[in-house]
Amino acid sequence: MSTTAVTTPSRLRIPRWAAPAGIVLLFAAAYLVFHGTGTLPHDKSAPQFLAITDLREWIDDHRNSNPLFLYFLNYIRIFVGSVYTAFQSVLYALGWPGLIGVMGALAWLAGGWRIALLAVAGVGSFGVLGLWQSSVDTLALVAASVLLSLAIGVPLGVWAGLSRRVRKAITPVLDVMQIMPTFAYLAPLVLFFHIGAPAGAIATMIYSIPPAIRITALAIEQVSPTAVEASASLGATGRQTLFKVYLPLARSTMALAVNQTIMMALSMVVIANLISAPGLGGDIIRGLSRAQVGIMLPAGLAIVVMAVLLDRMTVSLATRDPHRRTSRISLIAAAALAVAGLVLTPLLPAEWPDGWTVNFVVQVNDAVHWAETSWYGGTTFVKDVTTSLLLNPLEGLLTSAPWWLVAAAALLLAWRVSGLRPALTALGCLLAIALLGVWEHAMQTLTTVAVAVLVTLVIGLLLGVAAARSSRYSAVQRPILDAAQTMPAFVYLLPALALFETTRFTAIFASVIYAVPPVVRLVEDGIRAVPATVVEAAASAGSTSGQLLWKVQLPMARRAILLAANQGIVLTLAMVVVGGLVGAGALGYDVVVGFSQRTDFGMGFIAGIATVLLGVMLDRITQGADRRPSPQRRKTT
Repeated sequence: MSTTAVTTPSRLRIPRWAAPAGIVLLFAAAYLVFHGTGTLPHDKSAPQFLAITDLREWIDDHRNSNPLFLYFLNYIRIFVGSVYTAFQSVLYALGWPGLIGVMGALAWLAGGWRIALLAVAGVGSFGVLGLWQSSVDTLALVAASVLLSLAIGVPLGVWAGLSRRVRKAITPVLDVMQIMPTFAYLAPLVLFFHIGAPAGAIATMIYSIPPAIRITALAIEQVSPTAVEASASLGATGRQTLFKVYLPLARSTMALAVNQTIMMALSMVVIANLISAPGLGGDIIRGLSRAQVGIMLPAGLAIVVMAVLLDRMTVSLATRDPHRRTSRISLIAAAALAVAGLVLTPLLPAEWPDGWTVNFVVQVNDAVHWAETSWYGGTTFVKDVTTSLLLNPLEGLLTSAPWWLVAAAALLLAWRVSGLRPALTALGCLLAIALLGVWEHAMQTLTTVAVAVLVTLVIGLLLGVAAARSSRYSAVQRPILDAAQTMPAFVYLLPALALFETTRFTAIFASVIYAVPPVVRLVEDGIRAVPATVVEAAASAGSTSGQLLWKVQLPMARRAILLAANQGIVLTLAMVVVGGLVGAGALGYDVVVGFSQRTDFGMGFIAGIATVLLGVMLDRITQGADRRPSPQRRKTT
């Protein structure tokens, strides 16, 4: 008796790409039907702009009679100014020999003779570059800003680390402080605190307080719960636990908070000069206004040297063993260095001798002019290709599509990538931009940011992978990244102008240089963090170098790469307003115009808020993507 095999039809499997492709086709069809409608064109005379401008005029008229100014804001300005004046007076009283000796002594105590040698050479370079007085003013401004930032940020950070409710409450405020373009709050600061060193210090504090709070809160959160429980079980009060357990165990991470606060303060010294803050920023702004890189570069180098010196000193303090005592020889050497400098102060001229300076303004300007004329063909080709293939099509798509279609696309993309809550946040940000009346310029800015982030990620991935795979290449690349990351953003503008003239691509070029270094570092660290056992197992299974990279290292470094994308977006947005000075247009230009022209104050202020909303939207999407499971993991679950 024969049996017949019965076959059952297999279940039809729909490819994973079918649903996304269908949604893309649906949106494409909607765009073809509705494009040109609901575009919300920009209106420079919108009522909301005029209302904020009128509010500014009212505040300006009532400055001398309003109790808020007479009994509160004026005293804040006086207090901050007195702190700056105190630091400036002490630094000038030391003289250049005393300052070199004291900084060298502090560096020796912090990290040994190598750091002391760096400090002596670094502080001396301020005079060699012919920028001694400007450097001392910058150092005083940074010292006052950092001291006040830490006085506010550390207690708030400790409170946020101990209380989840406080942390959730202040996180949106910190986001606004970090993402809002500095130009957007320079005008209100001038309105409330006039111009000069106090206003510059307060502007620097707004920018440098958030990392102090965030990193301090992280340090407190990372303290072992076991140590806290043991302290409580021994009968320690909350105050004793804080000072005997939390703060000592969080010491190294909190030192990083000091380090980052200093770096943030240094990055603000140039922009603060726009409201007459003293220091090296004046030399950079003067070089920009005269279109001379040779004037800007020495001041930029001085800021880089100052940043590297302070960074090495604080990092050395952070990594020191708290139980290790400083040797007697180090104490004697540091004291001798400080005393030698102080003794020489009354014996040598108060000003740095002119014969000891080096001037290379002409040589730098000649090199820039040579590059401008020699590379014109290549730079024009790159600019035109990028503009025609990326910028123009993307901007045309975003500005001609209905606002509701763009909002719906952002909602679905954010939902797909990061989940429901980030998607609702992204939608809320876009709706707020539409209500503020800056939709068209926001879409133009989003175009610039998207292209800049794309280029930044491509370059960052290539350089980060190369550095992770070659320690020798990493060692060569690291000092270049240090210089690029600490150089003030304004310094990049003039070479960009020389190479690409005043266009949107010029702003993208400057943004990429500014944002690439942290992206490279994060990618390199992510790939190096892949366990060696996993790499060895893949290699022993016969994987080639390319397979090892694409199948093992990049997937396992996914979180670091997503964090790199997040930082690329935030840093690119930070350059939006600076790019407005060199042809970026859109929101960056609005903010600059609002700062420089009283009649457009409202438009500039709202443009700054819109930039924050764009940053929050993109930031939440990338942060949410970091918390989502990888595609490989979703496929197996």
